[in-house]
Order: sequence, then C-alpha cells, then structure tokens
Amino acid sequence: MISDTIALSGRSLKKWIRNPFSIIPIAIQALVWLLLFGNSFNPGSALSSSGGSLGILKEAFGGATNYITFLTPGIIGMLALTGMTFLGVDFVIDRLNGYLDMLKTSPIPRASIYFGGVLQNIVKAMAAAGITFVVALVVPNGLRLSSGFGITNLLGVFFAVAMLTTVFSTLFTGISVAAKSTDSFFAVVNFLFFPVAFTSTALFPLSFFPGWLKPVARANPISLASEAARLVIVNGTLSAAQLSSYLGDILGLLVYAIVFTAMGIFLARNSLKAD
Repeated sequence: MISDTIALSGRSLKKWIRNPFSIIPIAIQALVWLLLFGNSFNPGSALSSSGGSLGILKEAFGGATNYITFLTPGIIGMLALTGMTFLGVDFVIDRLNGYLDMLKTSPIPRASIYFGGVLQNIVKAMAAAGITFVVALVVPNGLRLSSGFGITNLLGVFFAVAMLTTVFSTLFTGISVAAKSTDSFFAVVNFLFFPVAFTSTALFPLSFFPGWLKPVARANPISLASEAARLVIVNGTLSAAQLSSYLGDILGLLVYAIVFTAMGIFLARNSLKAD
C-alpha cells in the first residue's frame, strides 16, 4: 500500500513541479496578506497614532514585537486552508477525466488512492508554508524571530504547520473523493472556509473574541497550530509551561487528524468502489 500511495502522490507532484505558475501565486498570496493586511489592519498603528502604549499591544499579542510576527503563523494556516480548497479539486477533475475510474478498476487498495491525495497535498501545503515564512522575513517591518532562534526552533514551528496541513489534507481529500462535480466540491469547501478561517486566532488574539466565541476559537485547528508556532517564534527556547502548552496544541491537532483520516478512509471505501 505504501508504494502505491507514493506512486500516486508522485504523479501529481511531478505535474505540479513542472508548472512554475503553481508556485508564483503562493508567493503573491503571502505578499498580499502580509503587506496589505499586515499593515492595513495593524493595531500598532492605531495605538501609535492615539498615543497608546505599544507595550499593551505586545502583551495582548503574546510578546510578539510587531503585528506581522504575530500574524505570520496565522497567515500560513489561512493559506494552508485556502490551498486545500483548490488542491483537493484534483480528485474531482480526475473523476471527470476518467482517470479515477481507471484507478477504481485497478488492483490497488482504495486507501492508497485516498492517502496518495493526502500526501501530495501535504507536500504542496508545506512548500507554500516555507515560501510564506521566507516572504514574512523579507517584507518591511516583517517577521522578527526570537534571539537565539535556531534549527530546533524552526523544526518546532514547521512541525505545528505539518500537523495543521495533515488535518486539512485528510479533511478536504475526503470531501473531494466523495464529490461528484466541481460545483458540489466548491459548495462544501466554501461553506466550511469562512467559519473555520474567521473563528480562529490567525489574525487576532483570543482576547479580542467575545466570550461566547472564545471556546470555538480556541478549539479551531488553525488556532492550535498558530498558537504553537507563535510560542516558538516569539520565545525560542520554551519554558516548561510553554512546552506543555505547545504539546497540548499538537495533541489537539493529532486528534483532528485521526478523526478526519477515519472519515476520509470511510468516504474512500464507499466512493471509490468499482462500478
């Protein structure tokens, strides 16, 4: 099953790598979000113009020295969600082109078809995350890493991102397997996008949310990944309490990934039966 999964994901990744226009939009999206949103909606600008204290902002944003430092993990999460809504449509297109029908009649496990889609989407989303991270470092007044930030810290940030992309990939690949047309696929993902994106702490801290919405925002997978990555970016070496919080967020993402993987396998087995 593993070799089948790698072969199927490799087919899609080769097509993706050979098309340079699949990479350029990622950098443009990251630039737009970080430059435009990061400056237009920067609370620090309002505090400065009104004579407020930037120390208040720093405290509210978990110690981040500027808004883009706070924003970067959230934008990575938002782009992962946005990317999955488009990457997942590959299955729908393969169904319309007849390629999926060929796979359904071939002697390979149905789970391999599903996991092949999951794997290639994770790789693409991680590439997008890396590009976004680099863009955040080079934009004006951009991402500021903690002193002593090293390779271990970088791995900690991207492990949280990898868990989030796994959550979204298992979810949206399952939806795309079950979808019969592009219209039905985009109807479902558009319904999911805004509630998931804007009930998270991607753009603003949890303290900005009304009390009734805080539990929802805290449990949001984008919030879990964003908070975990921010802890490492802002603090570098984590204290015992911070490490406990980081691992708690990772555990929450793992639970989401397990649940959505089980759902995806169920959808694959029922939707990929040979006619």
